[in-house]
Amino acid sequence: MTYQETVEYLYNKLPAFQKSGNSALKNGLQNIRLLCEHLGHPENKFNTIHVAGTNGKGSSSHMIASVFQEAGYKTGLYTSPHLKDFRERFRINGIEVPEEFVVNFIAEHQALIERIKPSFFEVTVALAFLYFSEEKVDIAIIEVGLGGRLDSTNIITPIISLITNIGLDHTEILGDTLEAIAKEKAGIIKPGVPVIISEYQPETAPVFNRIAHENNSLILYAKDHYDISKKIHQDGLTNYIVKDKSDTFQWIQKLDLNGNYQQYNLAGVLTVFQLIRKKGKFNINHEHLRRGLANTISNTSLKGRWQKIGESPLIICDTGHNSEAIEYLIKRFEEYNESKIHIVLGFSKDKNWNQIMCKLPKKAHYYFAEFNSPRSANPQELIKCANYNSIVNAKAFGNVNQALDYAKKRAQTNDFIFVGGSTYLVAELNDL
Repeated sequence: MTYQETVEYLYNKLPAFQKSGNSALKNGLQNIRLLCEHLGHPENKFNTIHVAGTNGKGSSSHMIASVFQEAGYKTGLYTSPHLKDFRERFRINGIEVPEEFVVNFIAEHQALIERIKPSFFEVTVALAFLYFSEEKVDIAIIEVGLGGRLDSTNIITPIISLITNIGLDHTEILGDTLEAIAKEKAGIIKPGVPVIISEYQPETAPVFNRIAHENNSLILYAKDHYDISKKIHQDGLTNYIVKDKSDTFQWIQKLDLNGNYQQYNLAGVLTVFQLIRKKGKFNINHEHLRRGLANTISNTSLKGRWQKIGESPLIICDTGHNSEAIEYLIKRFEEYNESKIHIVLGFSKDKNWNQIMCKLPKKAHYYFAEFNSPRSANPQELIKCANYNSIVNAKAFGNVNQALDYAKKRAQTNDFIFVGGSTYLVAELNDL
């Protein structure tokens, strides 16, 4: 098969969450264990850092990878989902896996794949582990796909685990309370492996403390180690005043990742490297840290995190797709008069639209679009939900690019256009 035929085979032959939703999930780790046993357990042949959370795990994973790259280490990065190309999920020093590796992997292991019938995600995890193993990476940052305890990535034994924010997302799978979801995320905590919590939440802290104690694992809350306050934007970067609570050291840290939520992600990442430096396993100095955090996007080719795709009017897209992500977004909306805001949105059918729309500005202009998946919500249904929440200025479109073109025609130079609601919607933007 060609590369394109191989990717189509993966999507058409294997259950994929993007296409099928919850029915694509395999309940347990038996398939990934079988795959990795067949491959000679590549997951045990390199150092890893494991990152879970509802919001922030993608940005945090990219930040950590960028710092290791700046320090000269051969750094693997596994994330999901991808936006434009399947190969975005697997990077070494910011470079995507070669097409030939993907083609050869499927060709060589197709018989096993068809025999044990793993999910699309399970195959991608096995591919990542083999790629990083064969390329002999110094470290790989592994982002959890969904949850933690039963996620296919959870067969690794990392040097550090990081858990970011906990929010009410995928509640039909992970539970309908923050405590229940935290328990699933905390499933990545391994015996004796330190775990860092980026954002302290009173509902989830007792869960993390208990599971860390049961595993005899050191648990660190980022708030106890760093005090971070936001400063002004400058030259496309956001400046943060960072104070290390272990001493009197303070500095201005630039981030090329925007969005209010990065303040919590930054604290968690800094705590990761504080612990790494204490362990002495890697040589990471302060300059590596500063440069890595300031150059995350260029080092790792990250897309879709509060990304500017147009000016005059300002156009921002973001892959945040749950109620907590929208909370952060609303804080940015407060900088504008409601009538100057244009919001292009699309959601999956399984999201709680009402929980999100009840928080959105009522007088903004809305453009609801669908994306190319059976999981996409019907824009007309979204309009009904918007109307129920006193949002009356709304139109429906067949795809995100039609919606954005219409928004650009209506917007004035000083208006603000936002595109989001679903990773899959943002992925279909022509301008990305």
